[in-house]
Amino acid sequence: MEWCWLLLLGLWTVVPIWAGDEQLDVCMDAKHHKPEPGPEDKLYEEIPASYLPPSPAFGFFLRLQCVPWKDNACCTASTSWEAHLDVSLLYNFSLVHCGLMMPGCRQHFLQAVCFYECSPNLGPWIQQVGNGPGERILDVPLCREDCEQWWADCRTSYTCKSNWHGGWDWSRGKNRCPARAPCHPFPHYFPTPADLCEKIWSSSFKASPEHRNSGLCLQKWFEPAQGNPNVAVARLFASPGPSWEVPYMLMAFSLFLSFLS
Repeated sequence: MEWCWLLLLGLWTVVPIWAGDEQLDVCMDAKHHKPEPGPEDKLYEEIPASYLPPSPAFGFFLRLQCVPWKDNACCTASTSWEAHLDVSLLYNFSLVHCGLMMPGCRQHFLQAVCFYECSPNLGPWIQQVGNGPGERILDVPLCREDCEQWWADCRTSYTCKSNWHGGWDWSRGKNRCPARAPCHPFPHYFPTPADLCEKIWSSSFKASPEHRNSGLCLQKWFEPAQGNPNVAVARLFASPGPSWEVPYMLMAFSLFLSFLS
């Protein structure tokens, strides 16, 4: 009988691990995501100059911002390429809807899009979209430096909205500023770095007070040669709460053993 109790103890120990692992190394159910992550070597390729607008500023973006995820990505090479076009083919969305976005600001948005489309480390923050199919991310804790640098590099760029998830004029096939939504520098709509991170895409991101390399926040971009720091953070945040089905079985088994004892 003693071996039964030892077996039961072992099962109670591993159940939280099983539940947490369900949130690790996964892709969300969204428009352009792969069913499961895997290598995408071509994320490292450069965009042919012929695909970019005829402006020297865009030379800054020749190297794909999705490269950190090439070893394990939820995006395809095609998705990463389309994300870098002036009007992204992913959603027909133009970052330059107010006619001016500085290269440094644009880089942050490309990194954020790559982070969303490619990262397999967003499992703990994936939520179902309403009652229908599809998923989104909610309150992903971005490191303090990520939000601060993003905001600082976009201070001289222009936009007309604080929430880019909806409310655009799509009458001409791509996003345009709605009526009575004037273009202003980013600080007008995003007074603080936290405002930018949290409002830009309906709380998809949350401004964390934690610093990079603290192991307590996610980086929207990282140097590939140094490894992916978000793997450990996702594991830390993965829910230890087991599903109801398995605990009920274990509880019934426990009662059965108690009855036999």
